[in-house]
Amino acid sequence: MVSGGLAAGFTPLAVSAADGFIEGSSATLQARNYYFSRDYSDIVGANQQSKAEEWAQGFILNFKSGYTPGVVGFGVDAIGLLGLKLDSSPDRVNTGLLPVKDDGRAADEYSRLGATFKAKLSNTELKVGELQPNLTVLTFSDIRLLPPSYQGVSVTSAEIAGLTVQGGHLTSTSLRNEAGDEKMIAMLGHLPQRGADSDAFNYAGGDYAFNANRTTASAWYGQLEDIYQQGFLGLKHSQPVGNWVLGANLGYFNAKEDGDQLLGKIDNQAFFSLLSAKRGGHTFYVGYQAMYGDSSFPRVFANITPLGNEVPTYEFAFADERSWQARYDYDFTAMGIPGLTTTLRYITGNNVDTGQGFEGKDRERDLDIGYVVQSGALQGLGVRVRNVMARSNYRSDIDENRLIFSYTWKLF
Repeated sequence: MVSGGLAAGFTPLAVSAADGFIEGSSATLQARNYYFSRDYSDIVGANQQSKAEEWAQGFILNFKSGYTPGVVGFGVDAIGLLGLKLDSSPDRVNTGLLPVKDDGRAADEYSRLGATFKAKLSNTELKVGELQPNLTVLTFSDIRLLPPSYQGVSVTSAEIAGLTVQGGHLTSTSLRNEAGDEKMIAMLGHLPQRGADSDAFNYAGGDYAFNANRTTASAWYGQLEDIYQQGFLGLKHSQPVGNWVLGANLGYFNAKEDGDQLLGKIDNQAFFSLLSAKRGGHTFYVGYQAMYGDSSFPRVFANITPLGNEVPTYEFAFADERSWQARYDYDFTAMGIPGLTTTLRYITGNNVDTGQGFEGKDRERDLDIGYVVQSGALQGLGVRVRNVMARSNYRSDIDENRLIFSYTWKLF
C-alpha cells in the first residue's frame, strides 16, 4: 500500500528536506510547577496510605532537528527531563510526581536524557530510540510532572491522502516518575499487575480521514507480549447542523491473553460512545461505556486510554462495568475572555463484578478550570486547577486537587 503511493506520486526532489538539518531545527523548554493531592477517605485494598500529597518543579527540554537534503533525509530529536522535589514526606508519597526510594522517601531530583534518530522518505518516517507514541492502543499519558517515554522503533506513513498508518516495536519504558528504563507491565482496570514483566509492546494500525476530514475510521492492534493482545475499531464524526456542530466518537476494544499468558486468561470486550453538541462557547457531551467478558480492561501501566468514560482518577473499566457520563465544557472566548476554559463532568458506574459477592458501584465529579495568559509580560503562562470527588463501594474513595502552572520558552 505504501509502495503503491510512492509509485503514483514519487518525486525525489519533492522528498528532499525543505529546511535542512540545521535550518529546520527547533527547541523549546517548558517549566511545569505541579501540586497534587489525593485524600483517600475510605481505604479499600492493600495500600493503607490515607493521603498522597506532593509538590514538584519540572523542566522539559525538546529538540527537533530538520532533515538532511536528499531522497532520504536524516535527523535527530532529543528530550531532556528534570524533576525537583519541593515538598513531600514518607507518609504522603506515591502521587506519581516523584520517584520513591527504598527508604520510603521521595527522591530530591530525577532526570533523563534521551535521543531519537529519524529518517524520512517521502511521507514515511522511521524513528529509533526515545519515543512518545500517541496511539489508540497506547495513549500518550502526560498527566503528571514529566511525560513518560518508550524505547524502540516506530514507522509512520502518510503516502495516501487521508490515511496515516503506524507500526512499532517497543522494548522498555521510562515511567512518568522514573529516570531509568523498565520492562512494561499491565493494568487490569485500576490494578497494576506487578511481577509479570513483558519483553515488548508491538502495535500496528491506521486512521483514515475522509468526508472533508469530518469523519475518521480507525483500526488498531496492540500486543503486550506474553500478557495480552488487543484489537480496536473506531469511528469519529463531526457534522455542522445550523449553528450547532454535532459529534460522535464510537469505539470497540477486544482483548485476550497472549503467548505465555503471564497473567492467565484475559477476556475483555469494551464498547464506548461519546456524543457531543457544540454551539458558540458551549459543548455538551453524553457518554455510555460498557465492559464485557470475565476480565477488566487491559492496558500498559500506567497509561490512560481513549475510553469515552475514562478520566485520570477512576477508569470505569472494571469487569462487567456499565457507566454513563454527562459533561459540559465552556470556552470563555465567546464572552470576550480568550484563554479561559472550564469542564464539568459527572460519571456514574454500576454492575461491576467485584468477585466479592456484591455489585460494585462508583461515581465521579470533576471540575477543571484552565487559563492561558494572552498578553503582557506573562503571555503564554498556563494555569490549571482540577478538583475531583470520586466514590466507590469496592475501591478507595478519592478527594483530589491539582494546581499546575506551565510556561514554554521557544529557544529557537
